[in-house]
Amino acid sequence: MTRATLEEGAREAPIDVLHSENVSITEKTKDSAPASGHSAPAGRFPWAALLVMALMGFLLIATETMPAGLLPQIASGLAVTEGTAGQFVSAYALGTIIAAMPAIALTRGLRRKPVFVVGILGFLAANLITAFSTDIALSLGARLIAGAFSGLLWGMTAGYARRITAPHQAGRALSVASVGTPVGLAVGTPFGSWLGTTLDWRWSFGVLAILTAVTLVLAVFLVPDAPGQRAGTRVPLARVFAIPGVAVVLGVIVSWMLGHNIMYTYIGSYLRGASLDLPVDAALATFGAAAIAGIAITGAVIDKGLRRLVLLSLGSFMVAGAIFIVGHASLVAVLAAIVLWGIAFGGAAAQLQTAISAASGENADVANSMLGVAFNLAIFAAGVAGAVVISSLDGMVLPAALVGLAAVAIVVAVAGRRTAFPT
Repeated sequence: MTRATLEEGAREAPIDVLHSENVSITEKTKDSAPASGHSAPAGRFPWAALLVMALMGFLLIATETMPAGLLPQIASGLAVTEGTAGQFVSAYALGTIIAAMPAIALTRGLRRKPVFVVGILGFLAANLITAFSTDIALSLGARLIAGAFSGLLWGMTAGYARRITAPHQAGRALSVASVGTPVGLAVGTPFGSWLGTTLDWRWSFGVLAILTAVTLVLAVFLVPDAPGQRAGTRVPLARVFAIPGVAVVLGVIVSWMLGHNIMYTYIGSYLRGASLDLPVDAALATFGAAAIAGIAITGAVIDKGLRRLVLLSLGSFMVAGAIFIVGHASLVAVLAAIVLWGIAFGGAAAQLQTAISAASGENADVANSMLGVAFNLAIFAAGVAGAVVISSLDGMVLPAALVGLAAVAIVVAVAGRRTAFPT
């Protein structure tokens, strides 16, 4: 994607929705803060700050998914059923869904660094409570709060990364800032599960709390401040959703991530159905390593061709799903499909955040909070849909959902070629 395309996407939506307030293109250009929200000098790439954001993203995804591998230990430690312990994941996702958009709406005018630091502090406190709590109600409440602060941090990270980076490097910045997601899936979740199984499940949350404290210190010293959104460009949540292109990107997210999470969550069922000698943790580690490669590829080309990259990623999802279906008897074929699937998924966060940020302009923080809500809704729906599939049919059917939902996402992305994913 070119710089001109990014800046055009960042300007169009706020101008359209504020037309009644007579905000002209000339007036926006003369304003001291550009419509795209960038405040960094051209040519300076803030590696240190973006890597701190990536570390925070790693902790967010690891904290969300880790309990899934520790349900027996958590259930035993709190004297509850595994079904109740499973609500550790649901409570976290629910906190994100409930709090993300209101939190972003309330804080979008504030300077970015104080909000970022407060978000990390709240997340740290929630993990500490979870590590030491002996009461299931208190533990679930802490998980709800952790999810709420996660929603705030996820929602603001994309806009914050863009504000401290030169406009022509915005996509690359998002690729670096979002690298924590695949690393969290590849390393954080398996390591947390191993630690909790080897020692005690509370150690997993304790280590996460320690790493969060380290991230807090790094953020204070390495992440520069940036202005919040200007008052004259803030619009209500409903009007952000109505900005051309935002709803299209959200539609792609729901379809794409629903297909992904159905396969990812229940990949163990698929591997058992295929009768392959491939442990689930090995499959997920392979996926995570491939996803990191996908992030690197996305970072190298995203600023030159976002639309082509999104369509290529979705097409790769479909190819991987097809290989899962026709090559299920071959370990080599399944591993190849996992690698292709991981590469295609690795850059998805950066691609979708770039698209929705460009479409929403200065309302990128609010739009990205919607992105987080859409993603967590997809996780909820995938859990339910996948459970229905494997209970009534077979795990071998899961790749068909991956193919079908990726195809739907491609249709939506193609339809949004003028607003969400411009040519």
